Amino acid sequence: MRACIIAVGSELLTPSRIDTNSLAITERLNAIGIDVRLKAVVGDDLNGLVEQFKAALGWADVIVLTGGLGPTEDDVTRDAVARALDLPLDVDEPTVDRIRARFERRGMTMPEINRRQAMVPRGATLVDNPNGTAPGLWLEHGATAVILLPGPPREMTPMMEAIIAERLEPRSRGVRLFRRVLKMTGRTESDVDQHAQPIYSRWTSQRVPISTTILAVLGQIELHLSACADTRAAADGALDAAVAELAAEFGDAVYSVDGRPLEAIVGDLLRARRLKIAVAESCTGGLLASRLTDVPGSSDYVERGAVCYSNRSKIEWLGVPAALIAEHGAVSEPVATAMASGIRSRANVNIGVGVTGVAGPGGGTPQKPVGMVAIAVQTDDDARVRTFQFIGGREMVKFQASQAALNMVRLMLKPGVG
Repeated sequence: MRACIIAVGSELLTPSRIDTNSLAITERLNAIGIDVRLKAVVGDDLNGLVEQFKAALGWADVIVLTGGLGPTEDDVTRDAVARALDLPLDVDEPTVDRIRARFERRGMTMPEINRRQAMVPRGATLVDNPNGTAPGLWLEHGATAVILLPGPPREMTPMMEAIIAERLEPRSRGVRLFRRVLKMTGRTESDVDQHAQPIYSRWTSQRVPISTTILAVLGQIELHLSACADTRAAADGALDAAVAELAAEFGDAVYSVDGRPLEAIVGDLLRARRLKIAVAESCTGGLLASRLTDVPGSSDYVERGAVCYSNRSKIEWLGVPAALIAEHGAVSEPVATAMASGIRSRANVNIGVGVTGVAGPGGGTPQKPVGMVAIAVQTDDDARVRTFQFIGGREMVKFQASQAALNMVRLMLKPGVG
């Protein structure tokens, strides 16, 4: 079953408000095997909402509209649905009575404008709202289920749960949607797709079909796999085989097959081998240490981090020779190596990481342009250093540098990786 979610409200088109309802609705629909194919945010514009709703009627099995059920003139969701379906709007007097009683319990008189919230497209079923005045609505137009819900999450969420349990779940015929996220780094989106497409193109026709979406995220590529099946066991069997096939194709570039972030993967490797890590950062400004410590329980393996931004701090805190900086410059592999060695020896840990680079937007030269970062990792029995050239603005360079540093640690700790 395919679904469309339409969030209604001009405030959602401003930078100060975020549509969180669509995320919650998507999660609940996916749990009963309904695939959300489109989300839209529409302002308080009657004609625009009618147009968007009619377009969804052409393909969606389920349309959920959230917001725009208030009492004011700019609350146009009921009017738009009624117009699109060519249905008259009737005032449901029992609903008016319930709204009036709600006001009276608070010692208030119901404004007449609240009668708008009792307007119902003819043939619709009212959905009780125990936490507010605006009832929800359920309509069926041919094979399409249309659901109207209020915007406030405390009202919308329990109403959506009730509709799913009573009306939508029985329609799903027991089919569920299961997902898996595979993450990799060090490969481009086009390269990944070129190698993955011949693999995942076969999955759409198998007994448990799997659809695949490729997503380029800063510093990594994600492959989102979705399987529809009657049971979790059937879905897991198909997804496990798919993930194994992709992992075999991409090898060490794959760092997560269950959606976990890179810092969690590195943390598990450190904990499993009972190793301690310390990091010395220049251009990343503590981001690497922050990501490592974002993981619960990271005190098991993170010993310390030092932000050594100036040359003086590199010399005084890490013991980087001044002559080394004078000869090679602060952004260089020899200095990154000395930083990693210095923090490792001073912290008395198994692993030391040194990061130094040009985050920008200024400070670059033809020899050392913005985005150039040198990263060194030293362990008890290995040492590696590499210079990267990252793209984008300051925040992008810093994140990519932290990602590359974490990945170098992962590759040095992963069993069987050279």
